[in-house]
Amino acid sequence: MSNKITVIGGINMDISATMTAPLVERDSIPGQVAMSSGGVARNIAHNLRLLGHDVRLVSVLGGDIFGRICHEQCTELGLDLSLTKRIDEMRNGLYLCINDRQGDMVTAVADMDIVSRINPEFLCERIDAINQSAVVIADTNIAADSLQFLLDHCTMPLMVDTVSTAKATRIAQALQQSATHHLHTLKLNRQEALAMTECDTVEAAASQLAALGVQHVYITLGSEGVYCTNGTRHEHLAAITTQVVNTTGAGDAFVAGLAHAFMNGIDWPECGAWAQLAAHSALLTPMTVNPDITSIMQSAKKAIGCRSSVVGCG
Repeated sequence: MSNKITVIGGINMDISATMTAPLVERDSIPGQVAMSSGGVARNIAHNLRLLGHDVRLVSVLGGDIFGRICHEQCTELGLDLSLTKRIDEMRNGLYLCINDRQGDMVTAVADMDIVSRINPEFLCERIDAINQSAVVIADTNIAADSLQFLLDHCTMPLMVDTVSTAKATRIAQALQQSATHHLHTLKLNRQEALAMTECDTVEAAASQLAALGVQHVYITLGSEGVYCTNGTRHEHLAAITTQVVNTTGAGDAFVAGLAHAFMNGIDWPECGAWAQLAAHSALLTPMTVNPDITSIMQSAKKAIGCRSSVVGCG
């Protein structure tokens, strides 16, 4: 069995601005601006690479300077880009977010037109290689028909990150239209879960998602922890106390933590506890990905008395 993890989705240039003064609408606010390659799939892949995994990134890059920078930075990380395509006539994906003084996102704009090229035909050309992975992860930046293609043709455990409320419905649509009606793992936050299911509670949303064919559902609740279900059991994992610097990237790290736990043979719902440790590391840095994720996860695990066989760590 392969030890490679394949991640499918967007590679963006991330521009993150954090205010150091109160917001004044229609005015310039003092703050700090950082720029680095990002994108949900790329961030997940980056975290997994730091955690020691062999990672292949399946995506598209633009022909502009941002595309060249992202390619260089991904290559420097040791990510396998053999299945990623450069499209010279298109601009690279770009993500711009504004954070308040506490590091919480106020608003963001995602220019992701290029990701439409990750279509079923694109994936069909690569599916044999994708199926040689130990686990496959996709984000919902790719369209519903592409997600459906993966549900129908990916023979390895498939995990999906819903990305945003606007894009979360894509995986619900894909599940409804899929021939298999089966997904190994779905990670989403409270807002996304309620929006895509039209439920009033996360408990009801999780149950509905399980009924759609999701084997493992993880709904992140911020300071309230994580709600998860495997369709028959329901667990609420308490949050890890964290001094939040920046929330951008925490969800991506959470998914990487799920895959990392899966690769280490950890069973549900203990994978959620490992994922919380990974998200905890992301919250501690102004960067989208914390380069010290491995040591922070290990230190936090010791500090809170967490063992891989114990659920509800934190």
